[in-house]
Amino acid sequence: MFSRIWECLSYDIGIDLGTVNTLVLVKGKGIVIREPTVVALHKKTRQILSIGSEAKRMLGRTPAAIEAVRPLRDGVISDFDTTEAMLRFFIDKVHQMPGKGKWFLPKIPRPRIVVGIPSGVTEVERRAVQDACLSAGAREAYLIEEPMAAAIGAKLPIEEPDGTMVVDIGGGTTEIAVISLGGMVINRSLRIAGDELDQDIVNYMRTRYGLLIGEKTAEEIKIELGSAHPDFGKEKDKKEVLATIVRGRDLATGLPKSIKITSDEIREALSPTIYEMIQAIQDALQETPPELLTDIVERGIYLAGGGALIRGLDKRIVEDTKIPVWVANDPLTTVVRGCGEVLDNLNLLSKVKVTGGLR
Repeated sequence: MFSRIWECLSYDIGIDLGTVNTLVLVKGKGIVIREPTVVALHKKTRQILSIGSEAKRMLGRTPAAIEAVRPLRDGVISDFDTTEAMLRFFIDKVHQMPGKGKWFLPKIPRPRIVVGIPSGVTEVERRAVQDACLSAGAREAYLIEEPMAAAIGAKLPIEEPDGTMVVDIGGGTTEIAVISLGGMVINRSLRIAGDELDQDIVNYMRTRYGLLIGEKTAEEIKIELGSAHPDFGKEKDKKEVLATIVRGRDLATGLPKSIKITSDEIREALSPTIYEMIQAIQDALQETPPELLTDIVERGIYLAGGGALIRGLDKRIVEDTKIPVWVANDPLTTVVRGCGEVLDNLNLLSKVKVTGGLR
């Protein structure tokens, strides 16, 4: 009897372990955590000081004894211990949610976790994510490729014998997959995505204006002015281009400097990376079997991830590929919602070829 009570109190969890943001979904409750993938810790003792939004505010502002780090790079773990501590923090936070009623129980069962990972990671990198989840307190850890999770989260018919193309543009990787019969027929994992776009803006400001800005400022500029098509870099119902004031350090004098930049300039800065993304989509289409390609031409390409929110990206892909493009509803949460769907339908675990681990 008590074992059944404990099972009811243990939450199954879906995690989109992203390079920029980590989202946590609890079965039956929806998305409960949306936090930046940033950890602040003491340099010498490696003691964790803060995680998530509070740690992100420290980026570029920490004293000598503290550093704010991003434990994932290009979609994979670059700092195992810090990632484990972050996952443990999120799992504990879920179990401290109100209404648990765990005060009278000596121990709550550890959760089962499904984690979205890039499709191009190595077996060692897969094992690192799995071990981090198990060490952080999971009783079972399953890994699902992000494009597959995005397709499930977007309610696409992945089990049918028809071709479906999904492009998931995250912070560290761009995932491109053609899915049919519950498996990926073609998949590409491009390690350029949102972070690379931010770096493009940093480099543009340095070379064009001799102005040094940080990654956080570059991300804000990308969100405010970023576009992939000329028609989407203007104010709504107006012909004037979007513009903003950027503040940074003059590389020549070392003093603060402010300049005005426009959406046209930012589009020029982002153009090379966006071109690489579209080229990778075209390469995947060229390798797609003709029968599946016919389905994709009819159904279109589905965009997910934060990169799908770049203004005019869908129209730019349409012009270059001649295929309709659809942006998923709430593309930022598509992957974690797919992880949640897998938790609700455990039979789907074997169908989508998820790898798993038990502790």
